[in-house]
Amino acid sequence: MQGRHAMGLERAAAIALAAFVILAAPAAVRAGGDWNDKSIAWKSYEEGIAAAKKERKPVLLVFYTEWCPHCTNYSAVFHDEKVVDRAKKFVMVRIDKDKHPEVSKKYAPDGEYIPRTYFLTPAGELSSITAPRDKYKYFYDEHQPASLLAGMDKALSQLAN
Repeated sequence: MQGRHAMGLERAAAIALAAFVILAAPAAVRAGGDWNDKSIAWKSYEEGIAAAKKERKPVLLVFYTEWCPHCTNYSAVFHDEKVVDRAKKFVMVRIDKDKHPEVSKKYAPDGEYIPRTYFLTPAGELSSITAPRDKYKYFYDEHQPASLLAGMDKALSQLAN
């Protein structure tokens, strides 16, 4: 009888361990990243350009794809409190490059790499604001918000009415 009891305890322990592993595992990362949709009012391209003109706000335009690991990394930058706060002063537009190739081609002065971030005037025109790099000028740091925040501040000082 003791052997049967021990086997029952072993089975119960194995089930408890499996449940713990499943529950303690980190949540799966969404393909394309988690762009903080709860705190940032992302819009489609057409909706965003119309809103920028109406509200007279600059546009922060991000191109990404669902399969891009750099995009997934970059999406975390949009959870930073300062980025969320500054985002309220922009019309925020996020576009999947694969689903909207015509828009992606329109904004590709140095290529269609991803992620790419542009600052547009309230009229929807591309500004001269770029990331602090010689190559891939629209690729902001995918891990730290400092370079994006600097771009946002520059855009607000140059493009906001």
